[in-house]
Amino acid sequence: MNESHAAVKLVDLRETPLDVAEVVAALEDDASGGLTLFVGRVRDHDGGRSVDGLDYSAHPTAMTRLAEVCDRVAEQYDVTGVAAVHRVGTLAIGDIAVVVATSAAHRGEAFTASRALIDTLKSEVPIWKHQRFGDGTEEWVGAP
Repeated sequence: MNESHAAVKLVDLRETPLDVAEVVAALEDDASGGLTLFVGRVRDHDGGRSVDGLDYSAHPTAMTRLAEVCDRVAEQYDVTGVAAVHRVGTLAIGDIAVVVATSAAHRGEAFTASRALIDTLKSEVPIWKHQRFGDGTEEWVGAP
C-alpha cells in the first residue's frame, strides 16, 4: 500500500468496541475550526422487521480499501484530518459499528468530506452485514 496522505490520521478495522473519543482525539488540530463526526450504530429494525443483532465480515482487502477511501477523501477535500474505524464480528443492538470523521478549517468542508467518507466507505469497502431478525430469519446485506 502507498504511504497514506498526511491528513489521514486513523484507519482501522476492529473486533473490539469502537471509541468515539479516540477518533475525535486523532483529529485534534489547532488549525481545524470544524470536526464532523458520524457514528453508525446497530438499530433494532430494518425494513419493518425487528433485528436481534448482526455480524460484520470483512474481505481480506477491506483494510487496504478503507485506507484508499480515506486517502481519496483527503486528496479531494480541503481537510486537515480524516479518520475511519469500522467494527467487525458480532454486534448487539446499540453497538457502534462505524465511526468516521473529518476536520477542516471550516465546518462546511468538514460536513461535505464526512458525508463523502461514509458514503464511499459503504459503497466501496468490502464489509458485509449479516442481520439476524426477530422472526428467526437472516439476511446478508452488501454481499456480492
